Amino acid sequence: MIDFRYHIVSLISVFLALAVGIALGAGPLKETIGDTLTGQVEVLRTEKEDLRAQLDATGGDLAAVEAYAAASGDRLLPGTLTDRRVALVLLDEVPAAEVEGLTDRLTRAGATVSATATVNDTWTDPSLATYRRTLAGTLVSYLAAPPAADAGTDVELAEALVSGLTGADSTSPDTLSENAASLLDVLAEGDRALVSFAQDVTRPADAVVVVVGTARAASGATPSPDAVAAATQAHLAVASAAQRLSEGAVLAGNTRSGDSLVAAARADGDLTGALTTVADATTVAGQVVVPLALATSIAGQPAHYGYGDGLTPLPPAVQLTPVDRTPAVPGGDAAPTGEGGEPTAPEGEGGAPAGDDGGAG
Repeated sequence: MIDFRYHIVSLISVFLALAVGIALGAGPLKETIGDTLTGQVEVLRTEKEDLRAQLDATGGDLAAVEAYAAASGDRLLPGTLTDRRVALVLLDEVPAAEVEGLTDRLTRAGATVSATATVNDTWTDPSLATYRRTLAGTLVSYLAAPPAADAGTDVELAEALVSGLTGADSTSPDTLSENAASLLDVLAEGDRALVSFAQDVTRPADAVVVVVGTARAASGATPSPDAVAAATQAHLAVASAAQRLSEGAVLAGNTRSGDSLVAAARADGDLTGALTTVADATTVAGQVVVPLALATSIAGQPAHYGYGDGLTPLPPAVQLTPVDRTPAVPGGDAAPTGEGGEPTAPEGEGGAPAGDDGGAG
C-alpha cells in the first residue's frame, strides 16, 4: 500500500525537476534554446514565402494556359457542329460556370443547346427504388423500341430520358414527338421528379453531352459503397443510352485524372470502344475539347481524351455531313428539298420537275 510519505517524496521530485529546468532555461541554456527556436521560425517563414511564390507562379501559369485554350477554341471550334442540336445531361450538381462554359463552346462550334437536364438524386436514391421501378413500367409504353424485358430499371429510365430529349416528330423534325414530350413530362413531374429542366424543351436534340457532377449526400451522410456502386451503374446507363439513341454522345468528367464515372466507362467492356469520353470539363481546355470530341463521336470515331496513358490530348479535325431535317410525308416518301431543307414546289410552280430531288436537304 502506498503511504503518505511516498506522495510527499514524489511531489518534492517534481518541484525539484521544475526548478532545475527553470534554472537551466534562464541561465546557461537560455541563449542556445532561444537561438534554436529563432532559427526554426526563420526557416519556417522562408519555406512559407517560397511556397507562396511557387503557388502564385503556378496560378499564373494556369491562367496563361486557360487563356491560350480559350483563344485556341476561337480558332478550332467554328463550323465543328454546324446546325447540330445538343442536349446537356447533368449528373448531380454541376457548377453553373461549367454549364455556361460548355454552352458557350458548343455555341461557338455552331451547335444549339436544345435542353439542359439535371438528373436529380431521386434517380439513384435507394429508398425510391420501388417508385422508380413503377415509373419505368409506365415510361416504356412511350418508347418506340422498348429495351429487353430483363434490361432493368436503370436502362429503362435512361432510354426514356434520352428518347425524350431526341425524339423528333417525323412530319415536323424541328419539334418533339408527342411520345417524347410525354416522356419528359413524366420524368419531371411531381415532388419526386427524377429530372429537372433549365428551360422548356421544344426541339429534339441530335447529340447528347453527359456531364459528371458532384453527388449530393442525403442529410450530409456518406453513402455506402453499395449505394455508390448502384449510382455509378445508373449513371453509366444514361451515358450508354445517350450513345445508342443519339447521333453521337460524350461523357465529360469533372477531374483531370478522369476518375470516378469516366474511369468506370473506360473500364466497361461494352462502353470503352463505343462511348467518347473527356477527362475534365471543369477547365476551359476541357470545355474546348468537348465539342471537338462530340464531332468525332458523330463521325463514328469514338475515343478517350485527356492526359495520361492511353488518352489523346486533342481530338482530330473531322468534317461532318450537313444535318438533314427533311419532314416525312404521311403515307409516302420524304418530300424533296432544296437549299436550307425547304420542300421544293412541284412542276409548274417554279420548282424542279416532278421526280427531281431538287437538291440535298
